[in-house]
Amino acid sequence: MKIGILTCGHAAAEVLDEHGDYPEMFHTLLDGHGFTFKDYDVEHLQFPANIRDCDGWLLTGSRHGVYEDHAFIPLLETFIREVYAAHIPMVGICFGHQIIAQALGGHVEKFNGGWSIGATDYQFDDLGRVTLNAWHQDQVITPPEGAMPVASNDFCANAALVYDDRIYTVQPHPEFSNSLIAEYVRLRAGGSGYPDDVMARAAERVTCPTDSQMIADKIADFFKQPREASRAS
Repeated sequence: MKIGILTCGHAAAEVLDEHGDYPEMFHTLLDGHGFTFKDYDVEHLQFPANIRDCDGWLLTGSRHGVYEDHAFIPLLETFIREVYAAHIPMVGICFGHQIIAQALGGHVEKFNGGWSIGATDYQFDDLGRVTLNAWHQDQVITPPEGAMPVASNDFCANAALVYDDRIYTVQPHPEFSNSLIAEYVRLRAGGSGYPDDVMARAAERVTCPTDSQMIADKIADFFKQPREASRAS
């Protein structure tokens, strides 16, 4: 199965040598599931020629807000709506989770409760308590019609959404390793906009085991699940 990775942003230059960019992180996360990958730098307007160029699509995180004025955002929203209408499976992570919701009629904003950074616990309807690394302030406040919340915590009510058999999205980052979070905390701590207590807590939890592989398996199962031939054709 060929998965198209739509790269909506890029990892910080300081971490690229050790950790790779976002597409490489997803290649690693989903390794062993039999996928091949084609990467598209949509942030820099490198879009697929056709929504059927791949069997499924995965949208990455980004430093951008989905409500900001960037040339790639309206183009990506159109692509999302076309993929959704064609019943081609699609997965979104962090920014990807948010831009899919916005494109389909949901509301995303900068959450007034502040940041979620580092190892964070979520309650998934089908998996129970799941620990994943987070790095976000924006949130899906109102999901689109037809999107069902399937994970949450006290900070993030819509931490994962399912849109029937077409879309699965997650707010935290299963592709972010603890060592990557530790490096980002080192780089960003003390910077404007990052509260000291939030960064200190993230630094304390960089050794917490995460359930990234559990979510990787969930994503793989979602992509591979049988779908009606009339929808996939």
